[in-house]
Amino acid sequence: MAAKATEKTNKRDFLNHLETYLSKRDGVDKLLKISRYATKIIIASSLIPETTGSLIPRLKSFESSVGVSRKAFRLGKFVQDINALRASRWESNHELVLLLIAYGGEGFYYFVEQFIWLTKSGLIDAKHSKLLQRISAWAELIGYVGSVSLKIRDLRKLKDEENCVASTIEISVSRGMAYEEEDEKMKKIKEKKTLKGLSIFQDLADGLMTIADIRDGKGMLSAPNVISSAGLFSAIVSTHKNWISC
Repeated sequence: MAAKATEKTNKRDFLNHLETYLSKRDGVDKLLKISRYATKIIIASSLIPETTGSLIPRLKSFESSVGVSRKAFRLGKFVQDINALRASRWESNHELVLLLIAYGGEGFYYFVEQFIWLTKSGLIDAKHSKLLQRISAWAELIGYVGSVSLKIRDLRKLKDEENCVASTIEISVSRGMAYEEEDEKMKKIKEKKTLKGLSIFQDLADGLMTIADIRDGKGMLSAPNVISSAGLFSAIVSTHKNWISC
């Protein structure tokens, strides 16, 4: 009975967890992202006929409004990349370059996004919008290149760690020794590998959308259904990561 009571105590209340999640900038932003790309999929799929009085114009208006709202959540967000870079540790010049590319690219992207939001909101002349969006897209793409490279490096390190723990477990089994601690380590490593892998696919999906922006929606991979699906996948992965981290 005591064990069950402890287990219930350790379980986090859903509403408290939700409150914590929604109090974070990224939490709300990713929910908006899900809403936006789910709407884009509905629009692109032609499930709803575009007739007089159709829901489509309202969905398009909603999608556009959510897109502008999300940009407001990026105000000052570039600071987190500056701090992440300051807190980073590297073992070689190669890693330092990757860190600069990843955090520098993403940070500059968020910095430029602030001005794009100001053009969308009317404070800055809209004639600058296209140039700012192109600069933003290239910075974002560069950031993803660095980010994916770093995450692949992290995956390799996790794989090495996994092999080391697996070897320890194998030795313990052969000697008839307990290996509960190593088994727990193995579970955590596998969880980290799964999250890291999902994060890489998320970056690739976001990178695909960025390339579509750079190419002005031209090309097979820039089809609305493809881009919308990539955006929704990225949003769901982000939401999952943010949920379990808060």
